[in-house]
Amino acid sequence: MVYPKTSSWNMSRDCCSWDGVVCDDITGHVIELDLGCSGLVGTIDSNSSLFQLFHLQRLNLSFNNFPNSHISPEFGKFSSLKHLDLSQSYFSGQIPYEVSHRSKLQSRRISTIFDSNKLRPTTHDFELLLQNLTQLRELDLSGINISSTIPLNFSSHLTTLRLSETGLYGIIPESIFHLPNLETLDLSSNHELNGYFPKTKWNSSASLLELYLSGVNFSDNLPESLGYHLTSLRSLFLQSCNLRGPIPESLSNLTRIEYLDLHDNSLNGTIPPGILSLPSLNIINLRFNHLSGPFEDFKSNSLIWIELEGNQLQGHLPHSIQNLVNLTGLILSFNNFSGCVDVSLFSNLKQLLYLSLSYNNFSGRVDVSLFSKFKQLLYLSLSYNNISLTNDNNVTLPESLTRLELAACEVKELEFLRSANQLLVLDLSNNKIQGRIPDWAWSNWMFSLLDLNISHNMLTSVDSIPLQSLDTIDLRSNLLQGSLPIPSNSTTFFFISHNTLTGEIPSSICNLTSLIMLDLATNNLRGEIPQCFGNITSLQVLDMRHNNLSGNIPTTFSNGSSLSRLNLHGNKLEGKIPQSLTNCKQLEVLDLGDNHLNDTFPVWLGTLPKLKVLSLRFNELHGPIGTSRIENMFPELRIIDLSYNAFSGNLPSSLFQHLKAMRTIDPSMGTSRYGGDRYYQDSIAVVSKGFEREIVRILFLYTTIDLSNNKFEGHIPTIMGDLIALRVLNISHNGLEGHIPPSLGRLSSVESLDLSSNHLVGEIPAQFASLTSLEVFNLSYNHLVGCIPQGNQFQTFDNNSYEGNDGLRGFPVSKSCGGDHVSGKNYAVDDEESNSEFQSDFWKAALMGYVSGLCIGISIVYFMMSSGKPIWFARIIVELEHKIMMGRRKKQQRQRNCSRRNNH
Repeated sequence: MVYPKTSSWNMSRDCCSWDGVVCDDITGHVIELDLGCSGLVGTIDSNSSLFQLFHLQRLNLSFNNFPNSHISPEFGKFSSLKHLDLSQSYFSGQIPYEVSHRSKLQSRRISTIFDSNKLRPTTHDFELLLQNLTQLRELDLSGINISSTIPLNFSSHLTTLRLSETGLYGIIPESIFHLPNLETLDLSSNHELNGYFPKTKWNSSASLLELYLSGVNFSDNLPESLGYHLTSLRSLFLQSCNLRGPIPESLSNLTRIEYLDLHDNSLNGTIPPGILSLPSLNIINLRFNHLSGPFEDFKSNSLIWIELEGNQLQGHLPHSIQNLVNLTGLILSFNNFSGCVDVSLFSNLKQLLYLSLSYNNFSGRVDVSLFSKFKQLLYLSLSYNNISLTNDNNVTLPESLTRLELAACEVKELEFLRSANQLLVLDLSNNKIQGRIPDWAWSNWMFSLLDLNISHNMLTSVDSIPLQSLDTIDLRSNLLQGSLPIPSNSTTFFFISHNTLTGEIPSSICNLTSLIMLDLATNNLRGEIPQCFGNITSLQVLDMRHNNLSGNIPTTFSNGSSLSRLNLHGNKLEGKIPQSLTNCKQLEVLDLGDNHLNDTFPVWLGTLPKLKVLSLRFNELHGPIGTSRIENMFPELRIIDLSYNAFSGNLPSSLFQHLKAMRTIDPSMGTSRYGGDRYYQDSIAVVSKGFEREIVRILFLYTTIDLSNNKFEGHIPTIMGDLIALRVLNISHNGLEGHIPPSLGRLSSVESLDLSSNHLVGEIPAQFASLTSLEVFNLSYNHLVGCIPQGNQFQTFDNNSYEGNDGLRGFPVSKSCGGDHVSGKNYAVDDEESNSEFQSDFWKAALMGYVSGLCIGISIVYFMMSSGKPIWFARIIVELEHKIMMGRRKKQQRQRNCSRRNNH
């Protein structure tokens, strides 16, 4: 609590009687000045009267506000100073050497918070700053930018050493653990610091009370010696230390320990018996490790907080939980606990504030009345178990609740929430709530609710969203009808995709100037996209895919835009791709596929430094992909899909030269890196391994080039072989000619390679036999000859990979590549020459099928195939299917053109 002590100072009274001032009884000199937490503001200059108090032994100016003050060298003139505390007062600049030059100094606190770069030592070595402090007992420089190794010459009198978040690096000297009087050691949050625990004796075992080493890299097991020698420990904080192995059983010897925090490590095995029953233990945090096994019984009731989430613990909860009458927090989510949620287990826990049992295997019916008894309950999470929440007694949850998570709990109505009028976060997703949200709910949560998730239910209407403080609202995957509801201007995350909303998008949605994510995908919205979207500079995600939107894409994307994802796939948008998208320097995913855009290739998108995904498939884009003078074009691009357009000319060698992200294999390729976050996951339709599918979470390691179904001509550039990170390459259904470059054999990561339906000649490069990752391979309908490479993946491909290349020999199209067998080419020619009349009958049947429908035509062809010509007809069927597909596409194009003329 801030208490302005100086406001009580009265010049008419002796200063020795002032609040915070202590004088020597004999000399009358001021020897102590305690102005900590006094609300002081301003600067302390070198000419301040403070420095006239030559006899000061204690000076405390902590927790005030001196943001423009440097620590003056004048502080070093206090020759008798024993205790100096300048912590958390926002001093800036360098800590002068003179402050450390007082040999009598016993306690020095100059710690800071928030911005450690504002206060730092002088250029003198850290060790030199300490060499004169031979009487030092307490040193606190937490938050100061020291950026040094840890010196070896600490005073043997030292009892407290706090150097957290100071930029220390190197290795912790083992001697620091042997300081004989050390009670508190805090080296936490120094992430470049490494350490090793003493394997045997800790000389400070008799005195050490608090050990804070969180964030220091140990990459080691916890030694058994820790529990045998540090028997006086009250606090042990070792979270995020890269610890592994089991928890030592010796920790059950720490009978005085009150706080035990080992979370976010790689500890495994079971929780040693006795640890959860330590007599003084108040708080235990072991979350996010790899611990397994059952819960032990509790033999002490001292625990007030248990946090074990994110492990593999299993079994039923022990009945001894009911003895923990002081328990305020029980966090067991993300484990494998099972059994019923027994009322008797919690009946005595009157102090419970936080209860999280989500993401386990609890089962059975759970009545709301179980939780209505906890009058102080703030946080309740039961999501994603196998439970069914019931309300047999028509009770309501306590009004104290601020966070409630009941996802996938078979909730059907909201009546049990009538009293919960202080909710900040409410998650009722994946339930069976029908109809509309009742008016009393909107009224209750009008000014409190920040985060509302009722996605994946059966809501049919939301007329308005009158929540004034709302930050996040998720209404995805319901049955909502009618026009788009607009939330309050405070909303930053708005998700309402996968419903049946109709009508136009009102321009009033642009009043949400704090909007970060907007997901309107998969509805029936129509009309034009409001131009003002381009002016919402905070917007990071705009997803409107799969609607009936028409008109042009907004052309006014502003400088400073935060947009990182723009997905307008599957609409009826026309016109050109707006060049103002170059203002969106954060853009990573751009999907404009399946629209009616009519433009040339937007090579200027190559200036976007973070663009990873570009999909322009199924549009009316045309012309060659020209060269560019841009030095660093598309540096991060990993997925490019230009299929089903009318691009022409040669394949763009200049573009391939710039694709840096496709030219190197990322060493972290084993790690899944998805686009999106916990709220929103990117989605894109791609053709992979012969099938079109939608990737709901874009894997940025899924490197793809799809230029199929265009009008590209010329040779395949040799430089494509340099794109060694490619997983999918599809340049089928173009007019490419010439030989297949052997350089494609360098695509060691490629899983799907489709060069079909071109005019390629020559042999299949022997280098392809080394493509061991290849799963889908299609060279059909070219003019290839010679022997098919054998070995590795080539033994898994069937005839479909090669059909339509009558000059190919070897497995699987023929038994041998030798000269004693009739080649497939000659066989096909003879067959063709001897069956001209037969072909004429076939084409008549095919034309009948084209007029009557594909199914009828294929039926006729199938009947004719039974006459004994399966090899010849295999090729004809695929050719016919391609002709029909292209014919339908041209028909659709004509219909689009007619529709445009009618509209104009």
